[in-house]
Amino acid sequence: MNNSFFSDFPVMILAAGRGERMRPLTDTLPKPLVEIHGKSLLQYHLEGLTINGFEHIVINHAWLGHLIEEKFGDGSKINLTIEYSQEEVALETAGGIAKALPLLKPSDYFFVINGDTYMPNFPFEKIQDIVEQLRIDYSEGGPALLAYLFLVPNPAHHRQGDFYLSSPHVLSDEQLSSNPLGQSKYTFSGAGIYHKDLFKEIPIGQKEPLAPLLKKAMGQLLVEGEVLKCSWHDVGTPDRLLALNQ
Repeated sequence: MNNSFFSDFPVMILAAGRGERMRPLTDTLPKPLVEIHGKSLLQYHLEGLTINGFEHIVINHAWLGHLIEEKFGDGSKINLTIEYSQEEVALETAGGIAKALPLLKPSDYFFVINGDTYMPNFPFEKIQDIVEQLRIDYSEGGPALLAYLFLVPNPAHHRQGDFYLSSPHVLSDEQLSSNPLGQSKYTFSGAGIYHKDLFKEIPIGQKEPLAPLLKKAMGQLLVEGEVLKCSWHDVGTPDRLLALNQ
């Protein structure tokens, strides 16, 4: 393994959401600081990144973001360099990523993970092999893949799923509305590897959801992915949080 890959590769954690369904807990605490077994959701991600040698992390925030900065500072205490992309109002996923790009400074690809998910065994170590293969494919004359998504089996609260996996491509309902081949539909985990060009048309500071960008890229067969084998939980309600802590 090339250790310099991990130390140089840009990573973003999305932490700007309001967490409406988690109220009243999130009235005084940003959702990514909610704790499971005495450790915040953000801390699980940061520890996983540190263990695997990543060093440069950008965290965006809006609601009560100062509490995140007070908690982790510049990251030096946990052997990271953390920078913060502050949003006056949450810019949604794609808008938040676009605003953070000047801090991320990706040469091509970078990794993004939702700050409000619980997956303590996420395979961060796989990112290098995936990115290097994407770069090889591009160098051999193919178009630059715009996204590589990590999917999970559909949880009970989201049985309908988000996207189809027709390996290696990830496809949307627009492409498989009749689904003649019977592909399985999966839920997007909130973790993905993106090419900077996916966000090139978004003005900095503009609200923009991620799904329309992904679906457009899927229509060009420029999105691939895989199904995660680790446990994954969307900590979206107080009941789910309580269940995880029990």
